[in-house]
Amino acid sequence: MKTIYPFLIVSLFFVIFASATGVSVFAEEPGYTDTPLIPGSTWRVHDRDRPQPKIVEPGTGDLGVTPPADAVVLFDGKGLDQWSRTDNKPIEGGIKDGAFDIMKTGQLRTKQEFGDFQLHIEWRTSELTEGFDRMNQGNSGVYLMELFEIQILESKASYIYADGNAGAIYGQYPPLVNPARGPLEWQSFDIFFTAPKFDGNTLKSPAVITLLYNGVLVQNHQKILGTVRHRDIPGQYPVKEKGPLMLQDHHSPVEFRNIWIRPLTSENAQQ
Repeated sequence: MKTIYPFLIVSLFFVIFASATGVSVFAEEPGYTDTPLIPGSTWRVHDRDRPQPKIVEPGTGDLGVTPPADAVVLFDGKGLDQWSRTDNKPIEGGIKDGAFDIMKTGQLRTKQEFGDFQLHIEWRTSELTEGFDRMNQGNSGVYLMELFEIQILESKASYIYADGNAGAIYGQYPPLVNPARGPLEWQSFDIFFTAPKFDGNTLKSPAVITLLYNGVLVQNHQKILGTVRHRDIPGQYPVKEKGPLMLQDHHSPVEFRNIWIRPLTSENAQQ
């Protein structure tokens, strides 16, 4: 298939120019003007006018992080025994060269449920092709407790509403900056998650996330407003303190590798 590197260079220039100046250089800004206000915010969900995160080049070097001794290895490049499909169909193939493509495996959730945890996950999007969809290139997500989405998207050359960029708490908080690498380059999320806590059926404390994206802090001890929704305010918290991880199949090729998690108990969290 014909690649579009000249177009990619031009697109990158426009995106950087827009980020730096705040001036729209596209015929139509991505996003909406008719969605509800995010609770406690002056911005609407997927607000067309919300400023794009500043572009920051991440550090260079190999991403590979060896799992610590107390980690649960969710994918080591060989098998998907720790996962099942969300439609309960068998997982058939999808693994190649130590990675798997979520479009080929189908949407996955972990068999084990987690509350507080540290998660490492590496992912990459596919090569850009002529006529690629800037709003859906490399579209996927890491769902924490199967409720809260951390967005995955090709965010180097693509252009979407601010709270839909890679590293966003989808529909709530854009990443503080945009440290995206390009298509076919491996990227990493390191997620530090505190699950919601309840007193009976009453929410005592919301979920909190700190996120490093390619080693750059993009969510800093951020409280999550509620469950993920598109074009609507976050949904109400269900009464649960644990849940599985889910990797979204959004009809776009995205590969994953080197996934591990460290469950955190109240004891080691205090230490």
